[in-house]
Amino acid sequence: MASHTDLEFKGYAMTDPSAWSDLKVVSFQPKTFGPEDIELAITHCGVCGSDVHTLNESWGSARNGPLVAGHEIIGKVTRVGERVKGLRPGDRVGVGGGITSCRECRACKEGYENYCPQLLISLNTTHADGIPSQGGFSTGIRAHERFVFPIPDQIESRHAASMMCAGLTAFHPLRANGCGPGKKVGVIGIGGVGHYAILFAKAMGAEVYAFTRGAGKADDARRMGADHVIDTTVPGFWKPYGFTLDIIISTVDHFGPGTSLPDILSMLYVLGRYICIGLPPADEPVPPIHPFALAKNAASVGSTFLGTKEDVAAMLALAAEKNVVPWIEELPMSQAKVALEGLKAGKVRYRYVLTQDISPAQ
Repeated sequence: MASHTDLEFKGYAMTDPSAWSDLKVVSFQPKTFGPEDIELAITHCGVCGSDVHTLNESWGSARNGPLVAGHEIIGKVTRVGERVKGLRPGDRVGVGGGITSCRECRACKEGYENYCPQLLISLNTTHADGIPSQGGFSTGIRAHERFVFPIPDQIESRHAASMMCAGLTAFHPLRANGCGPGKKVGVIGIGGVGHYAILFAKAMGAEVYAFTRGAGKADDARRMGADHVIDTTVPGFWKPYGFTLDIIISTVDHFGPGTSLPDILSMLYVLGRYICIGLPPADEPVPPIHPFALAKNAASVGSTFLGTKEDVAAMLALAAEKNVVPWIEELPMSQAKVALEGLKAGKVRYRYVLTQDISPAQ
């Protein structure tokens, strides 16, 4: 069923890279609406480290022209293409880091559209029609139906928002690597993504080991469900946990001086997996490692990106069933600067969510 509403597209945009967090309201042109597209009026949008890295250009130069960040999007459907099935105007949905893919490659055909070589992400790219993509610090967005996800009634929009990236980024590697009862999962870094890794690993039935710098977040980690909390500032912190963990999820986006990946990998059991989902600045590679460090326990080092549509459905079903509720701080969208700078400074506990204040969805 097709429908049409006159949604006015405006967003809080970076207009001067030298003042990356000073956002101004601009009008923008959305992508050409296609027969398999869905348009939504945005009510909530989470704030991710990727937004900071994109706006302050630590991952590379930002696109010329106004740039609207944000890719943890919740809203209400305002328009559906003629080929869209299963969603209709008024439905509550989410959109994450991806908005379309080629739909023809092997990855797309096998349900791994998030790994499509032609994946188009929500911000700082250009649509096939030449129109710049803009993100969720805005009134609306258009995306292919494959990248639009219905939100269960049991999950509030403010809680679902950060699940669209932070939650999915944590859930996808846990699900892909067999997290569940009897497994021991380590989570390095208790920030926005890390706190989701604890919440979901515990909800999936694993024994959870939280690794954090200092004791400042220890009580929080335990309340989130961590069975063990380890202070990584203690010399030799890894030694008591050698040959213990089945999965390590590393969410940190900075490796401090002296970080030893072999020491971290020594905590893995046979065929254990170290999954690095935190993405540091482009000039900060992962600390060096020799194959000997992998041979001792047949460990593997890998990463993941976003998640599949099936992952999103499974994540939301788990969150609804187990009442997984993220720890968030809400701000009006006009205070995106506060959120961006607070995130960069590590002040947030544990995810900022912006609520629409340009043109509230009905």
